[in-house]
Amino acid sequence: MTPKAIYATLIEFNVASGGDAFDGHVLASILTVAAMESGSGRSLAYALGIAGDELRRLIERYFPGALALLEPFGLDGDLAFDDDEQCLRELLARTRSVSGPIGSLLSILIARRCTRPNHLWQDLGLRNRGELSTLMLRHFRPLAMRNTLNMKWKKFLYRTICRDEGYRLCAAPCCSECSDIDNCFGDESGESMLARARNLFESQGFVLLSTAGVQ
Repeated sequence: MTPKAIYATLIEFNVASGGDAFDGHVLASILTVAAMESGSGRSLAYALGIAGDELRRLIERYFPGALALLEPFGLDGDLAFDDDEQCLRELLARTRSVSGPIGSLLSILIARRCTRPNHLWQDLGLRNRGELSTLMLRHFRPLAMRNTLNMKWKKFLYRTICRDEGYRLCAAPCCSECSDIDNCFGDESGESMLARARNLFESQGFVLLSTAGVQ
């Protein structure tokens, strides 16, 4: 099944359940891009930072009926978290602005996806940076409002952790005097991960294979 088909199927399940359209899009995007990474010893659970019964409850809550679709990508496993990821979870969890389980869930998912190498919006499977900004303002408004200079979100999150823990992340006294300013505030455009995968799969005729038995 292609990434496009996985995403479309998840959206169908979400719509049928009467779920929120934007949150459904965000979660379907994250699940799809995580499924793309499964294989070679890595499971969907590993890519999401959530496993077992907790992950199954997430799927059933937001995409009822989708377990059969996602089980083959690996929903179980023992997960490890480094200090940075744990700090990100805690930072996001304490700045939630929407009641209910969605904020706690997104805290876990965003923290894990921050460990990936691309722009955060790309590693969440979103279409562009604007969608990530909307997500942050909607679900983590107190934190998002602190990003007054429109810093890259991943940079901003890690910098916030350092500041909250009393560490000085930068050698420059302020951003305007920093020689590496583009690294924090430069362009964040680019092709979405799902669009990139779709183009690759369509041009080369690949199929996203499920991977049972991975960690």
